[in-house]
Amino acid sequence: MAVLHVAEEELALVAAIRELAQERVKPRAAAIDHSGQYPWDMKELLAQQDILAMPFPIEYGGIGASEQAIVAAIEELSRCCATTGLILAVQQLGAMPILLAGNAAQKRQYLPKLASGEWLSAYGLTESSSGSDAAAMQTMAVRKGDVYILNGSKRFITNGGLAQVNSIMAITDRAKGTRGISAFIVERDYPGFSVGRIEGKMGIKGSQTAELIFTDCVVPAENLLGHEGDGFKIAMMTLDRTRPGIGAQALGIAQGALDLAVEYAKQRVQFNKPIAENQGIQFMLADMATKIEAARLLVYNAAELIDRGEKHFSHYSSMAKMYASDIAMEVTNDAIQILGGYGYITEYPAERMLRDAKITQIYEGTNQIQRLVIARALLTGL
Repeated sequence: MAVLHVAEEELALVAAIRELAQERVKPRAAAIDHSGQYPWDMKELLAQQDILAMPFPIEYGGIGASEQAIVAAIEELSRCCATTGLILAVQQLGAMPILLAGNAAQKRQYLPKLASGEWLSAYGLTESSSGSDAAAMQTMAVRKGDVYILNGSKRFITNGGLAQVNSIMAITDRAKGTRGISAFIVERDYPGFSVGRIEGKMGIKGSQTAELIFTDCVVPAENLLGHEGDGFKIAMMTLDRTRPGIGAQALGIAQGALDLAVEYAKQRVQFNKPIAENQGIQFMLADMATKIEAARLLVYNAAELIDRGEKHFSHYSSMAKMYASDIAMEVTNDAIQILGGYGYITEYPAERMLRDAKITQIYEGTNQIQRLVIARALLTGL
């Protein structure tokens, strides 16, 4: 398996998370998918074990883990349950604008409760009419004295309605295009904040995805992140740093599917021998394993570039997310084929893994957008 370039204590932490995932998370995965309810017990488990504290600095109650350790943790959790892996990934995503652009007072106010898991976070960029085209957002923020008044809505927001802390992008000057977008910390109980529709989804069913509605929502001016007009930059910097986490989620799903396929192939007997003895099955498994390892190298590499503070890592982040999610779809599909009819029924987790894998090609930037990012880096020489 690809090597993590981290200290011994972080290797031990990842090993402990692997064991915890197998013992505590894996047995809950099917029930979480079946119920479609947010797994509060899994959130509490991650909080109690300081797993949710990984992305946060020590001075704010976190454990200051490296990005490599964080993606490895997301991978191990997602290997057993993609919804549970997403809890850690989105806690980092929603908090990242504060980590990147928050002032000392904002960090003191919000990061400790996010690190402890007492509060959840969410990231609000997408709207019903602006997904990949983030500059087409309609949500407006107007300064009135010592507050901003927000009007508009956000769509497909993970943790929507559950998160106490929401990093929200809104237009403060429409004439400036992307340079007129600003970022705000919006608490769930602010006047004018409400939750619209809760989405029914194909996969990651235990993760709540909701519409956020702002109707003359009052946000204190001190909750502006950075300066007016910094929002688009903050949003893109956030995604650059969290896309490897989605790559890790996809990677974990793929590894879980391979684990299942290998075990099944060794046990399933046809024509008086295990199907694992058939060269056709062996070649499928070999290809699946090789693709997963290639994806893992991309994900770990992107995380290491972030840890090293490299400036031009965005396209490597995109490569990791794009390739790992495409491979997750291929591998889960192949796992179903190896399991045959059993792969298609809900008694086995293969079909759930395929459904869960699909979203990784879509959220935090579609894979088509990732290809644009990669191509732009090639053509500009970065």
